[in-house]
Amino acid sequence: MAKISAADVGKLRKTTGAGMMDCKKALVEAEGDFDKAIEILRKKGQKVAAKRADRETAEGVVVAKINDDNTRGVVFSLNCETDFVAKNDSYVELANQIGDKAIECNSKEELLSASLGDMTVEEKLTEQTGVIGEKLEIGGFEVLEAPFVGGYVHGNKIGALTGLSTNSENQEEVAKSVSMQVASMGATTLSYKDFDPAYVQAETEARIAAIEKDNIELGRLGKPLKNVPEFISRSQLTDDAIASAKARFEKELADEGKPEKIWDRIIPGKIDRYIADNSSLDKEQALLDQNFIMDDKKTVAEYVDSKNADVVGFKRVSLA
Repeated sequence: MAKISAADVGKLRKTTGAGMMDCKKALVEAEGDFDKAIEILRKKGQKVAAKRADRETAEGVVVAKINDDNTRGVVFSLNCETDFVAKNDSYVELANQIGDKAIECNSKEELLSASLGDMTVEEKLTEQTGVIGEKLEIGGFEVLEAPFVGGYVHGNKIGALTGLSTNSENQEEVAKSVSMQVASMGATTLSYKDFDPAYVQAETEARIAAIEKDNIELGRLGKPLKNVPEFISRSQLTDDAIASAKARFEKELADEGKPEKIWDRIIPGKIDRYIADNSSLDKEQALLDQNFIMDDKKTVAEYVDSKNADVVGFKRVSLA
């Protein structure tokens, strides 16, 4: 039997990240052959990975990496089964090592096949599944390219990238602030102008039906009813729709006996309120149309304009 030294065990542990006893057992089984011991540990990882293939990986860490000239960024998640593993320093270090490779990749598949030391990223995840005893996998993976890219990661759980059209003195501040907005509010598109009309129509019908159903119960309980909007997005608020609303407001003011000479001071506010009441989808899903989290008196678009910047894209990855 080959003599296994503490130094041999320590070297194998440093190389693979496996526990001391697992490393010693692998070296004993390999009769001191270092490369064979590594292979034994990898096969163990494959067996563990196969057994845990159907496990849910809802925990992990999100990593955002940006290249040196801030023109390309990647955000992805390294998923595991428990928060206990996700908080381990060695796990976070592994995620960042993978991130250094991810910045060069265009897809999750390309990342998994990228080299990490003497193996691929995919092989490394399999190996570490055996070491840690939990299923590991790359979850979300997004790439963003723009003249300037900045990012933000919140608590290792949510990451976002923002692309700006041009470099400016405020670029880092704007990109980080908007990325915080993306991470916090979870927009799905840049502007209400990007919504598919069929999606907006289907969503309108569903939301109105839900409100009307709620109002039946509220009415039964004698509680105030919810407002039923005509629309849910500015993409539906055509010139004709605005003109119709204005005519309705003018009639209301006339019926109330308000002098016509003061209507111009009242109607703009009513129109603004009408637009706000009929653009709920935009506030939820269109980044530039959302209220800015750092100053809810302005939209994200108004904040960006105040900084002489222009957002051209964003990406978000979350463990939730």
